[in-house]
Amino acid sequence: MQFTEFIKYIPKIVKVQLPAVSAHLKMAPVERQASLEPDYYTKNNPRESAVMMLFYPRQDETCLVLIKRNSYPGVHSAQISFPGGKAEPEDKDFADTALREIWEEVGVGRHEINVVMPFTKIYIPPSNFLVYPFMGLCGKQPEFIPDPAEVNAIIELPLQVLLDDATVTSVEMKTSYSHKISVPAFIFQENIIWGATAMILSELKETLKTAFK
Repeated sequence: MQFTEFIKYIPKIVKVQLPAVSAHLKMAPVERQASLEPDYYTKNNPRESAVMMLFYPRQDETCLVLIKRNSYPGVHSAQISFPGGKAEPEDKDFADTALREIWEEVGVGRHEINVVMPFTKIYIPPSNFLVYPFMGLCGKQPEFIPDPAEVNAIIELPLQVLLDDATVTSVEMKTSYSHKISVPAFIFQENIIWGATAMILSELKETLKTAFK
């Protein structure tokens, strides 16, 4: 879909009732489904974070930016994710966290981004984070400047690929809670997008499909 056409749908997108957990469950490993229950995480006193789902035009094709994280000693090493990270005391709110983090990680300034709406928060048990996703728009193709300390690669996911059900499959993965399990995932250019990122993408996909009807 062309970006000029996509932005015409924004008034409809913001009015869609979010599918929330029903969409998250479609891309949740079986072992993670219990953690999607309301207030499951409260006893764990989770840390809070925010991510930005940024849409922009690439030669007028609507794209969404993802990042591949560097390898490091941690549960999210080398995974595909949205730009984002931990909330800091100086952040005004979670949208401010997402804007600060996307600047720090891929070099897109807050003045370039229109925050459209929040999506449903999601708890990540392995790292004990509660994540607040936001959808944003950049009116021109950004000049990405990835932070080499955190970002291994920029992934530009076309909207038409996200909406294509053929992008979804099951793969065997080694996880923090199992040596090898089958997990639902989005596949794009040999990148395996699974876990919380896939669950957030699932809600985004379902919301957009509803708005496009």
